[in-house]
Formats: sequence, structure tokens, C-alpha cells
Amino acid sequence: MARIKKKGQAGAAKNYVTRNQAIRKLQISLPDFRQLCIWKGIYPREPRSKKKVSKSSTASTTFYYAKDIQYLLHEPLLQRFRDQKALEKKISRALGRGNVSDAKRLETNAARPEKTGKPRYTLDHVIRERYPTFNDSLRDLDDCLSMLFLFANLPSTSSVPAKMIARCERLCLEFQHYLIVSKSLTKSFLSIKGIYYQANIQGEDVLWLVPYKFNQRIVGDIDFRIMGTFVEFYMTLLGFVNFRLYTSLGLKYPPKFDVTKDENSAELGAFTLEGKSLVAPEEPKQLEDVPHRPDPRVQAAVNKVLKTMKSGESEEDGEAPGNANETEQDTTNGTLDKFEPTAEGGDVLPQPTSGGSQGSLFSNFTIYLSREAPRQPLEFLLKAFGCKRVGWDAVLGEGASTTDELDPSITHQIVDRPPIQAAMEEDGDGEDNQTSWKLAGNQRVPGRIYVQPQWVWDSVNDQELKEPHLYAPGASLPPHLSPFVKQVQGAYDPTVPLEQQETEAEALEAAEDEDADETVEGMDVAGSEDEDEDEDGEDEGDAKGNDGSEGPSDDDEDAAEDDEGDETKPVDAKAKAREGAKKALSKKSRDEAEELERAKGMLSKKKRKLFEQMEYTNKKKSAEDQKLRAKRRRFEKEKARGKA
Repeated sequence: MARIKKKGQAGAAKNYVTRNQAIRKLQISLPDFRQLCIWKGIYPREPRSKKKVSKSSTASTTFYYAKDIQYLLHEPLLQRFRDQKALEKKISRALGRGNVSDAKRLETNAARPEKTGKPRYTLDHVIRERYPTFNDSLRDLDDCLSMLFLFANLPSTSSVPAKMIARCERLCLEFQHYLIVSKSLTKSFLSIKGIYYQANIQGEDVLWLVPYKFNQRIVGDIDFRIMGTFVEFYMTLLGFVNFRLYTSLGLKYPPKFDVTKDENSAELGAFTLEGKSLVAPEEPKQLEDVPHRPDPRVQAAVNKVLKTMKSGESEEDGEAPGNANETEQDTTNGTLDKFEPTAEGGDVLPQPTSGGSQGSLFSNFTIYLSREAPRQPLEFLLKAFGCKRVGWDAVLGEGASTTDELDPSITHQIVDRPPIQAAMEEDGDGEDNQTSWKLAGNQRVPGRIYVQPQWVWDSVNDQELKEPHLYAPGASLPPHLSPFVKQVQGAYDPTVPLEQQETEAEALEAAEDEDADETVEGMDVAGSEDEDEDEDGEDEGDAKGNDGSEGPSDDDEDAAEDDEGDETKPVDAKAKAREGAKKALSKKSRDEAEELERAKGMLSKKKRKLFEQMEYTNKKKSAEDQKLRAKRRRFEKEKARGKA
């Protein structure tokens, strides 16, 4: 007789456990359980059938894999949590009995990081377990960097301690120094949320978000305990990654940190890198001029062999010497091959780029940052692309290559304000009362190029220096497009003229709108002219009536009617042509729809559903693109009216 299976002891019910069951099995509190799950990468699971798994009727039960909870039983951090819980019980028991001295003794004997400097626990073994290889840690670096850069910009509160913020900021600056030295940064984008950066680190693309340097307001509805748990894990992870990256370049980790410079807002300038890669290589010693003469018999034999080889190659190939020179020039030339699509609208292959030119984009410039420009992102971006001389005003902090705005070695100055007509004082001392610039309003240093900050970002994303006059102070800037969005055929592209990407229906609609606007404007102009003519006619009629002259004849009225008929003929021709185009377009769309329905009827039910989902998604995207094109059409029309 087969053994009777009891409910809840086999199958899916055995593979899952509830959160309360897991807490009872591990014998820890709920906050400690959440902390442990975040560090170990264990998350709740959704079973296929809750009725089979759940032993109760509660619908909002959280389930975990039973194997994951069994795996947590062997975690060394569990003993740390239990020791801390036992200590807290002893202290509370002593305070309940009134033994303050015993409670104080127990507290002083405990491991206190703020007093002894030794942490209660370390997460090193967790990092090694979750990331067996270094590439695994690089793939998980996106959220890590975004979280740490966020906490580095937060103000210190009771829920966010100052030590955590200082450590986050220090780790982020160390990581930025690695990107500057290795020239791994590739792209950056200014968005509403913040500044996006992308770097290629040992073949892995890492993308993270850095918030703007604004005063952050801490909101009470955010659970900073959960976020602090992630930050604690990410700080350990980034420490490991920084150590590995620095040692791969031959740099000493951690770099020297100057507290005084950091207090004076030096940030990147507060660190001093040390290592083999930063030391200039010693020049090789020149050898003594010793005459080395080869054996004449050996040299003659070598020359003979080379001569026969050259003659044989020229006979076999049959090439002219000019072609050989051309091929040699092609191979020795530094130009790279370009992969162009064979058909129009085909996939564009990534073009090969030389690594040295990208990292030295601003290497020949000395750039000065005005006080209104964002110093931190500009300094990092310029240094990451080769600029070693970045200066700013001494008020912004230490670490500048120059603090003198009138330094003649400055080639570019980044200004983030329009030209201001300075209000001069009555005594005529020539000082600007609106700003505290060292230069008067609208005064420029001769020979220096003034640009807006977007020039740096667009030059970096396009990997070439953009024309400075397009980014001059007060100029209307070109659109700042995201380098992470790939252009799809048929989608809206703001860099392409509107006439080249709109559909036939949109073109007809736009033409009708233009004709309607022209007729409205013509009616307004004609109305105003008629009013003027009526006034003039009344004056002339009065004058002629007084003189006894006659009114207009019938011949004049017939000539006027003929002129009006000639004016309406081209308008009617345009309208007829547009109506014909509309009918042809509607017939074409009907035929395509019928053909599509016939093709869908040949598909199976599963493929038809999949095709309908794809069709819905494409229609949604095309509707969004159509809205963007209509918005741009209105903008261009308003701009043309303003110029007129």
C-alpha cells in the first residue's frame, strides 16, 4: 500500500516558505532578515499557484524559496546578529533591574565602531560569493554608482550619517580618478534627472546617473534604512572594484588624500595618485659610438637574395611600381576603413575609432570655467578627455591650474550666462554692479573663445570638436540629443529636415493648413485694402459729384470680374490636385489594409496574436512620432511668423 501524502509536505508547498516561517527558522528579527536578504541577493518569489503553496487564506503572503532560506542558515553574519540581539537583551534586563553600572559595563565591553574603529561585521565574503569573477562585479556596477553618487550629494541627517556621505564621496572621486587616468569615459548626457555618464571598463559598458549639485530636501516618506543597507553593500563593492582597477594600472590604492584641500572644496584635487604608470619613463642611455661593420661576404649574399626576391615578386604580380607605392601609402596611412551600408536605410555598423584621439580631445586647450558654470561635472569631463589645464575662480575652491581670468595661456572660457549690458556708476569707474566679474560687462579677452557648457558635452558625444560659434554666449543652442538612443528607420529624427521624414498624409495636411493660413491672411489684407478703397472712393465720388461727373461704366465692372476669375483658377487647380492625391492615398491605404487582413488570415492563432501585438506597438510609436513632427511643424511656423 502506497504511503499517504499529507497536504503541505510535498510538491510546490515544500519548495516555498513564508516570510514568518523563514524568520522563525533563522531566529532573527524582521529588520535583520531584510538586511541579510539584500546583502545575499535573495528576493521574494511568486509561485505559480498560491492555493497549492499557501496553507492559510491570506492573499498577501510573501514567499521565498526554501533552498534560499536553508542556504542562509550557514551565513556567518547570523551569529553577529544573534550576539547583538543577546547583548541588547542583557542591557535592557540590567536597566530594568536598576543596575546602571552593569548596563554601562556591558555597553563599553561591546564592539563599538565609533569608539574602537573596528566594524561589527564585514561584507568581504559576501562580495566574493556574489561576484566570482571581476567582470561580474563590473556588470552590476550601474546601480552601485548611481546610489553612491546620490548619497554623496545628500545632506547629513539622523537617518543619513555624515560618515556614510563622506565615504561615498571619497569612493566616487577615486573612481573618477581612475576614469581620468585610463581614459575610459565614452559618453555623457544632460537630462532632467541629472547627468548620465557611460564608461567602457575592460570591455564592459557601465552607465550611471549623477544628480545635479542642488540643495537636496530629505522627504520623510522614504525608508532610508533599506537604502542604507544597499549603500553599505555598494560601498564594499566599489572599494573592491577601485582596488582592482588601480592595481591593474600600476597605481597605489588608496591614493593620498589631503584633508585640508578637501575642506577647501578641492574634490578631485584633494587626491594625489602614486604609481609606476604616473612616473615618467627614464630616457635610455646613449650607447657609445662603436663602429659595427658587417662581414662584406655575408652582406653581398644577403643583397643578392633580396634582389632575386624583389624581381620575382614584380614578375608574378605584374603590377606597376606606382601601384605598389599607392598600396604602401594606403597601409602606412593613418586613415581607418569606413563601413557604409550597401542599401538605403540598412543597419549602420559601428565605425572603428582610434583610442588615442578620443582621450586627447581637449589636450591642446587651457580652459577657464566661469563662476556660474557647473564646476564639478565640467572639470571631470574635461580632464577625462585630455585637458590637463582647467582653471576657475578661487572662490569655487582649490585645485585649479590657474585662478587668474586674464591669464594669456587660456584658450577657451566656458560661460553660462547671456551677454549683460552692465550698468555703470555715475563716477564712471567701469565696474559692473550686477556681477562681480573681473571684466566689465560684454568685455572679452582678445583671442579667447567663449562657449556655453553644452559645447563640451556635444564635442564629447560626437568625438570631435564642435564649431564654437554655434555655442557662443547668448546664441540659440542646437538640440542636445541623447547618445544612448539608437535611431530607427521611420522614427522621428530632430536632426533631419521635416520634409524628408513626414508621411504623405502629413504632407497633404500641412499643405492644407498652409493654404488655409494664406487665405485667412489674404482675407485680412483684402479687407483692410477694401476699407481703404471705400474711403478713397467716397472722397472721389464726393469730388466728382460736385463736379457733375458720371460713375464707373459697365465695361470696367466686366474687366474686374475677369480679373477675379483669373485669380481663382490656380487656387481651384491646387485644390483639385490635392483632392486627387487624397483619394489616391486613401485607396492605397485601403488596398494595403485588405492585403494585410488576407495575410493575417493565413497565420495561426498564436502567430496572429503575436503579430497584432507588434502592430499595436508600431502604431503607438508612429502616433508618438507623428505628435513630435506636428509639434515641430507648429514651432517652425511660429518661428517663421516671428521673423516675418
